[in-house]
Amino acid sequence: MTSFAPDSIVLNRKLPLWYQVSQSLRASILGRSPRDPLRLPTEEQLAGHYGVSVLTMRQALKELEDEGLITRHRRRGTFIEPDARRGAPVRLLGSVDAIVAQQSGMKAELLGHGTVQVPPEVAEYFPGATEVGTYHRLRCDETTGEPTNHARNYVRPELAARIDVDDLARWPMTKVLRDVVGMDISRITDTVEARLADPETARLLEVPLLSPILHYTGVTYDTAGRVLDVAVIHYRGDRFSFTVTLDAT
Repeated sequence: MTSFAPDSIVLNRKLPLWYQVSQSLRASILGRSPRDPLRLPTEEQLAGHYGVSVLTMRQALKELEDEGLITRHRRRGTFIEPDARRGAPVRLLGSVDAIVAQQSGMKAELLGHGTVQVPPEVAEYFPGATEVGTYHRLRCDETTGEPTNHARNYVRPELAARIDVDDLARWPMTKVLRDVVGMDISRITDTVEARLADPETARLLEVPLLSPILHYTGVTYDTAGRVLDVAVIHYRGDRFSFTVTLDAT
């Protein structure tokens, strides 16, 4: 039986290795194609793929098993749960792969894309620019079809020209910029605040007008400190939780 092939990752030695591996594998699982095999490689093969010990790999797999994304069977192997849904909130420890994992695993519908004048609300992130590429997507739960959030991404025009919209139907923008366009991402800043649903958001998310939503702004920077992407996302308040864990190191 052919095994599922997870994405590669460059490990950051400042963060727990098991955590980084679990988030990378989680993102690969949630972003997989329906045609991909459900069986995972062995612990030894996965450990070699990620360049970690078998003990570290075992700890990473336990995290995914506890979440219900995989099941492990003695002698048979480890398998992806085909109907697994997002469980516990992602713990963000500063890893880009954690952001990718949090954004993955939802069906995305592209509502529109193109080039627009820099909107006033994101102008501070694109000094000197007159235009940005924009992508508007609605994400839904793959099992129920229920809308969970709608996102607008604003991307530097030279990067937008290198983005294939088909990739955005499967992967989050962070993954496309890093793994497809080839950008070196140094950090992402997240801001989450409570707001009331405006008419467009209420219609797209199928919630009452002025009901509570979560307004998220994520700003992605490259290693030179340039802003690559600004994501503005509106989440249904009853379908999303945001957890940040700060480890004392």
